[in-house]
Amino acid sequence: MSIPIRYVEPVFRPPSEADSLILPVTDGCSWNKCTFCEMYTAPQKAFRARSEDEVLESIRKTGARYGDRIRRIFLADGDALVLPTRRLLNILETIRREMPAVRRVSSYCLARNLAKKTVEELRALREAGLSLAYLGAESGDDVVLARVNKGETFDSTCEALDKLGSAGITRSVMILNGLGGQVFSEQHADNSARLANATQPEYLATLVVSFPTGEARFRADFPEWEPLDQHGLIAEMERFLSQLELRRTVFRSDHASNWLVLKGTLGAEKDRLLTQVRAALADPEHAHLRPAWARGL
Repeated sequence: MSIPIRYVEPVFRPPSEADSLILPVTDGCSWNKCTFCEMYTAPQKAFRARSEDEVLESIRKTGARYGDRIRRIFLADGDALVLPTRRLLNILETIRREMPAVRRVSSYCLARNLAKKTVEELRALREAGLSLAYLGAESGDDVVLARVNKGETFDSTCEALDKLGSAGITRSVMILNGLGGQVFSEQHADNSARLANATQPEYLATLVVSFPTGEARFRADFPEWEPLDQHGLIAEMERFLSQLELRRTVFRSDHASNWLVLKGTLGAEKDRLLTQVRAALADPEHAHLRPAWARGL
């Protein structure tokens, strides 16, 4: 399939968007200061909003070729919702007109950008077709968030997630297992669970923090950080899960970075998931952990 869209490599999207059309409306990330993140540090990924004309023309051309085949669209790059609401509405309305078979439009978002939008604006985006937003909370602990230069707090993340929920936009929240290192592991787990309990997201996922190009940038602001070993990561997961009080949240810990694959619905399957985690802690050799060679970003 030849797509008439200009892509700037590398291109990122959530695992659940594997079958979606990736439609860049921005390049890079408007914050791009999180010391654990290497996604948008390449020179060609400097943040910029794409011109409205280019985006709309890409939609029209793609729709003319494949409009009856595309069911899902992911608005890239790191935080499409940084764009003004008027521009986003124009994009969504053009998608609806040119690609009538689309049933879901989604996007990454940053809490800081949602602070600039009202619930009414977000509701208008939902009515125009934006149905799912991925928010990387990373942690619910303010100390950990400050150490990794996230630019957010427990309260700012809660406010953003509550806004999305009030607007009827489905929320997918990500937590980074091991982000607090050995020193802050317990409070990272505790406050991340507190964040999830306070906001009740529809989807919740975890992956393990990793540094393919090295830890120097990360350790500059977090010199006391020491990584958790396999046992420590699973123990942190047990502490996190044990404190979750979720009514109906789809939980996934199946990213390639995780040692232990976990899938279930919380709270209905909390006991089963905890049993699986505790079995891995007690007897890792028989826990069907992912082999080290198969782990990665």
